[in-house]
Order: sequence, then C-alpha cells, then structure tokens
Amino acid sequence: MAAQEEFFTGIPKIPYVPSAGAGDVMCFKHYHAEEVLMGKTMEDWLRFSVCYWHSFCGTGADPFGSPTLHRPWNEGTPMEAAKLRLRAAFEFFTKLGVKYYTFHDRDMAPEGSTLEESNRNLDEITDLALELQSQTGIKVLWVTCNLFAHPRYMNGAATNPDCHVLAYAGAQVKKGLDVAKKLGAENFVFWGGREGFLSIYNTDVAAELKHMANFFKMAVQYKEKIGLKCQFLIEPKPKEPCKHQYDYDAMSVIGFLKHYGLESHFKLNIEPNHTTLAGHSYEHDVVMASAFGMLGSVDSNTGSPDLGWDTDQFPMDIRNTTLVMKTIVEQGGLQPGGLNFDAKVRRESTDLEDLFIAHIGAMDAFARGLRHAIRIIEDGLITGMVKERYSSFSHGIGQKVEEGSATLEEMEAFITQKGEPKVTSGKQEKYESIFNHYI
Repeated sequence: MAAQEEFFTGIPKIPYVPSAGAGDVMCFKHYHAEEVLMGKTMEDWLRFSVCYWHSFCGTGADPFGSPTLHRPWNEGTPMEAAKLRLRAAFEFFTKLGVKYYTFHDRDMAPEGSTLEESNRNLDEITDLALELQSQTGIKVLWVTCNLFAHPRYMNGAATNPDCHVLAYAGAQVKKGLDVAKKLGAENFVFWGGREGFLSIYNTDVAAELKHMANFFKMAVQYKEKIGLKCQFLIEPKPKEPCKHQYDYDAMSVIGFLKHYGLESHFKLNIEPNHTTLAGHSYEHDVVMASAFGMLGSVDSNTGSPDLGWDTDQFPMDIRNTTLVMKTIVEQGGLQPGGLNFDAKVRRESTDLEDLFIAHIGAMDAFARGLRHAIRIIEDGLITGMVKERYSSFSHGIGQKVEEGSATLEEMEAFITQKGEPKVTSGKQEKYESIFNHYI
C-alpha cells in the first residue's frame, strides 16, 4: 500500500519467533503457518479469519459508556469512512498474515434510506473489496446479513408477525447472496438475533418457526438458482437480544433443521461464548455439532460465564483451544469453514497495536491447542481408554444394540442369564490428569 494509505505505521508483517521472550507480544511464538501436522499445514488446520464488525467497526461504546476507540479510518462521510475502513482492514489482514475475513452487509457499507440505495452502497464498496482481494489473495470466509439492528427488525426478521418485514429481510438476504457470489465467499451465515420472543403472550411459536423454515428454503432456492457454491451456516445463541431465541443451542438448531428437512443444506457455526450463555461448557456445542456431522465453522471467542452476557473476548485459554482443536482434527478439519475471531478488544485497550496483540495471542493459543490435540490423538492413550470403556458394544448383545437390531425381549433374556451388572469406575480424575499432561 502507498505510504499515505498506511494506518498501522511502524508495524511490519508479524513474524514467527519461537524463541521470543514472555514480553515479546508482537510476534508469533507458536503459530507457524507452514508447519505440517498430520499431513496439513497449521494454516490449513486453523483457517483463521478476522471479523470486520468488531475489529474495524467497533468503537468501544457499551450501554454504560461512550466510544473509547477513536480509529483513523472512521472519518469523512459514511461512504468515505467505509472505503478507509476497508483499506485499513486489508492492511491489517496482510500484516497479521491471515487469509480470510468475515463481515455483515451493513458493516461493509452504510445502510441507505431505501433498499436500492443500500444496495448501491454495497455494490460500490464490494467493488473495492474485490480489487483488494485480487491484490492480496485474501478471501471471504463468510458473509452474513444484519437482520437485527434496524428498527424494522425489532420484532424479528424471518419470524416477524408482519410479512412486510419478512419480505424486506428476504430482499436483503437476496442481495447478501449476490455479494457472497461476487466476492467468492466460502460460507454464508444466518444468525437470528431477534428470531425468538420476549413475551410468549403475543407469540405464535408454531407459525414463527414455520415461517423461518420457509425463509431458509427460499434462500436455498436462490442459492441454487444463481449457482452460488458455498456452505450455509446457522449460528446458535440462547438469548440476547431476545429473552429466548429459537436457535438456542446446537441441538435446538439440529432438531429444527431435521424437522423441516433442511439438514442437507446447512451446518452450524458455533460460537463458544454463546454456548456458555446456554449453560453449557465451552466445548459443548462444538462437540455436539461434530457428533452429528454438522460442525461447519467456529466463531472463536470466549466470555466470562460469571457475568452472564456476551462479552466476545479473545480466546486465550489453552484447555479450551485444545478441546476445540481435538474435535476439529478428529473430524478431519473445518473446510470450507474456519476459526473466525468474533472477538473485540476491551474498550480499555485503545492502542492500535492492541488489535494485533489480541489476534496474535489468540492465534498462538489455537496453535498450541492444535499441537496438544494432535499429541493426544497420536499417542492414543485417552482414545484407547474411551474405546475400552465402550467395549461391551463390540460383541454379543452390545453389538446388536450398536447395530440397532436388538429387542427388549433379548434385553430381558440377557439379564435373566447374566443377572445384575457390575458397575465399573468412570475414572474421571484419571482422564483429567492425563489430559493435563498434554497442556
């Protein structure tokens, strides 16, 4: 980029320096993009992505305070600022060394007074995005539409009781899918921020779920019509801003998709901070989605469960990253999904370098998690212990249960012959101690 366009002056491309000391935070100590592990490079296993909305649209404002992050790219008219923001973002992606980014339609370009004006704005900014992608080789991991912020969506988008609003959401998604094709997005995400209810008294749950399913079917039809080659993803969240959202957690979404015959068209984008909001452990929804072959991508962040709201912090806990990467490696990777940093620097972290430090730290945390996960898998100790624990399903009556051919009469005959089962120890502390050996 030309000198006058540089936003992160004095910051070079972030190097890999495994010998760096504890205080050296502007280099990777563990993430080595080209390092090959189990037949893939780190870059291919991790597929890191920077999210546009937090890192480049975020201001540090919260419900209790004014903006604290005064960025040099938020200057001029809304369209001028949008172009500056995009150039700043690509400088950041390039210096950080990531290959992907994600965005909402309204992050990329300002909303106009009409749908037509919004679309023109989006066309103009995505023309520039396409140019910058071509220059840098950086790609779009996924696109999504903001169907929750505008006042028209205060009662929902695809689940709104007024079909006029649902139609507007449909028109917005149509344009979003066009943009996804234009930019070569590898995925398209649906997050139902207001697809739920605040009061059951004024809500027809059955109607709203049916309308949302039909909305998704329209999106599938249009995707096929325009020849868009990308994975559709749904991102679960239990609450915020709704009291109860229909996409509560992974199992809620999987049940919804299977009920409406949509499971072959969608996978899940799991955000661990949302998982903990649902009362689950950090890795829970990643594991559950993967168990059903539905894990498509991960919004890699963390929260503070003691607070009870969505804090979108950068993930730095090595235990958590190890469990996530163990699941990802065991399913063979996330392609075409990835690890998207849906995280924001704290409103107190006001220096531009803090954006780099946060991403570097999180990328190193996942690199360490990947290495630990591969050691666990290659050593096979925990895997072998789990296999032995379920060994009774490998023969006899257990094998028939595994295959789905057993009957209750056979259960009764087995117990009549064998009597009371001998209960064996679950060895939880042993598993935890062995796991900690790898961390």
